[in-house]
Amino acid sequence: MKKLIIILSVLATGMTLASCMGAGNRAMQNGGEVTGTRGVAVMEPTPYGMVEVKRGFLKVGLSQQDTLWGTGSQTKDISVDGFWMDQTEVTNSMYRQFVEWVRDSIVRERLADPSYGGDETYKIEVDRNGDPIKPHLNWTKPIPWRKPNEDQERALESVYRFHEIDGTKMLDASQMNYRYEVFDYEKAALRKYRLNPAERDLNTDHVINPDEVVMISKDTAYVNDEGQIVRETITRPLSSMYDFLNTYIVNVYPDTTCWVNDFKNAYNETYMRNYWSSPAYSDYPVVGVTWEQAQAFCAWRTEFLLRGLGPQARYIQRYRLPTEIEWEYAARGREGNPYPWESEEAKNDKGCFFANFKPDQGNYTEDGNLITSKVGIYGANSNGLFDMAGNVAEWTSTVYTESGVNSMADLNPELRYDAAKEDPYALKRKSVRGGSWKDPQSLIRSAWRTWEYQNQPRSSIGFRCVRSKASSTSATSNTKKK
Repeated sequence: MKKLIIILSVLATGMTLASCMGAGNRAMQNGGEVTGTRGVAVMEPTPYGMVEVKRGFLKVGLSQQDTLWGTGSQTKDISVDGFWMDQTEVTNSMYRQFVEWVRDSIVRERLADPSYGGDETYKIEVDRNGDPIKPHLNWTKPIPWRKPNEDQERALESVYRFHEIDGTKMLDASQMNYRYEVFDYEKAALRKYRLNPAERDLNTDHVINPDEVVMISKDTAYVNDEGQIVRETITRPLSSMYDFLNTYIVNVYPDTTCWVNDFKNAYNETYMRNYWSSPAYSDYPVVGVTWEQAQAFCAWRTEFLLRGLGPQARYIQRYRLPTEIEWEYAARGREGNPYPWESEEAKNDKGCFFANFKPDQGNYTEDGNLITSKVGIYGANSNGLFDMAGNVAEWTSTVYTESGVNSMADLNPELRYDAAKEDPYALKRKSVRGGSWKDPQSLIRSAWRTWEYQNQPRSSIGFRCVRSKASSTSATSNTKKK
């Protein structure tokens, strides 16, 4: 028995030493060599409705002088990391889900408001222990659309209005405001904005001024007493990481009047009244959406995704608009073609068009469509993407400059400028790619560049989202050993 006690004592002592020594014990196991730590890599599933665009190389721009306009070409050799991209343009159905989510969030706020009955179960303000937490809406509790009581009915009806002339009940577009916040990781990483003055300059010959005042600009927004959205760019001394947190409030309802405002002396009332609201157009690309609204959609789509992911969310990259170069790289396909298809012709051997555009002067219907077409009815390019030419032109995240690719880096190039409200209007131009249903063939080439103001809705401009991959791992080398 005494011998058994001694053995157990030795084992216990060994276990204690192992737990106390920790990394030191592992060092002895590895002979004192540094072997690195290991973790389980995250296998990122293909996001719903997206395809993978693998990283690669591309000569960006027009390879030949544009004979149509006589403009000089801009070309540059670039490399782009892989990313996920929506297989089709964002549809009316997808964007309608966004608008209805905003509507429902307003309704839940009002159902919890004492002015509308004060049902506290629609808003969570304490945790399970009864301690106060940051208030947030309870999305698990259904909205009583079918059998509301009197107070609930007032809350539901408050987001609708009736047309002054014909009495049609409709969603009150002016209330559909989405508030979101974006932390600017890139700006926060710049040395000149470090909170610790000693980290702003690595040159040891320079004397650090601990009292140096660094000015920082951030965007903020609020709704005033009249219900109007007020946007401001605040410049103030850098004080904390919150100075890199930008707040935006965007009215997200699409401008259905773009069908009338884009065309003079034309009868497009039918599109104005039906294109957004009729189920017949659910799978058509959303239009009348500004760059600012497209940005808001990306932020909401990210928020919607993260709610369902839990702890894994920290590995997932956010939805965003593609950069101008990412868009061209994806549109050209794996072969780098001038169009999303192999041929430079607009038709195949059977006389069928490759895209929805305006084939002839004034003849919009030659390709089988009059305006936009249902997404995905034309063939995909070699990346598996539909409608990368024609149908609707698409917003990118890139600010438009005449210099284009010449002012960009050759690795994941991007030019970004978040224009302040008081900036000149010319600084609010964003690059638009792909051409649309109303453009001739020359304007639907993958390299063709054009622009629109970020707050301007058009009947010919839509968008699609991208997501950076969670990891960019090395591929097998093609280099042969000698």
